[in-house]
Amino acid sequence: MVYNLTMNFIELFLLAVGLSMDAFAISVCAGLGMSKVTFRNSLIVGLYFGFFQAAMPLIGCFAASLFADKITSYGHWIAFALLGFLGGRMIYGSFIKESPNTKGISLKPSHMLPLAIATSVDALAVGVSFASLQISIVPAASFIGVTTLLLSMLGVKAGNVFGLRFKSKAELVGGVILVLIGFKVLFDHLYFV
Repeated sequence: MVYNLTMNFIELFLLAVGLSMDAFAISVCAGLGMSKVTFRNSLIVGLYFGFFQAAMPLIGCFAASLFADKITSYGHWIAFALLGFLGGRMIYGSFIKESPNTKGISLKPSHMLPLAIATSVDALAVGVSFASLQISIVPAASFIGVTTLLLSMLGVKAGNVFGLRFKSKAELVGGVILVLIGFKVLFDHLYFV
């Protein structure tokens, strides 16, 4: 079946936005804990999520023939564990006054890498499906990465605006969102597979 270029672009755009939603939600959480959002901070968050959302389909496509069954069997558990752990830490930190953990999501690699990896597991599976559909992977993965970068930067700003109004509960909400995303990833896999 042959699609025209417009249809392919629309499908890819919808796919990119869908894959970006977890990263967007976590970017909102990152913005909740920032006292002031700078372009640099937004860009750092966007680059983490955008890079992994672009890299994972590439990895998935190239590893499809070797590891497809393992990716689909265990990826959701890894994402669930990472998001649950980080969200739990944020929830716990929200109840401790004047703790260094009450600053929300840190931009340190030790905090951002697990989040970026956890939110991009779906993109890894998309890369596996791209391989079977013979989709040109580099332009598709690049588009997904740029879309995620832009939406993540927007999410940081949106979270910061919300966080400045409701600072006392911002970290609790952010932690709950991370845990819920982890459960969503797990539920989607267990329910739809």
